[in-house]
Amino acid sequence: MNKYSKLFLGILFDAIGYVSFLIPGIGEFSDIVWAPLSGWLMTRLYKGKSGKIAGVINFIEEALPGLDIIPTFTLMWIYTYVFSKETPRVKIEQ
Repeated sequence: MNKYSKLFLGILFDAIGYVSFLIPGIGEFSDIVWAPLSGWLMTRLYKGKSGKIAGVINFIEEALPGLDIIPTFTLMWIYTYVFSKETPRVKIEQ
């Protein structure tokens, strides 16, 4: 899966997380289902240690009331493809 597919899915999953704000009363109940599912989806989109950590953070963010506004999937995409790039090291001969 390319990085732009992950971005699209991440925005879609963040939007699904926002649905709980649209349905008063039912919203927090939907988080009971969405929190573990979104955590699992995060680990499927991003492999390795960073994906597992992001999955746990995403689960907590969705499970706790009031934190649903944080776009965790989109932030993970930005971390992975903007900030986490390894810069090539230049070896200086002496």
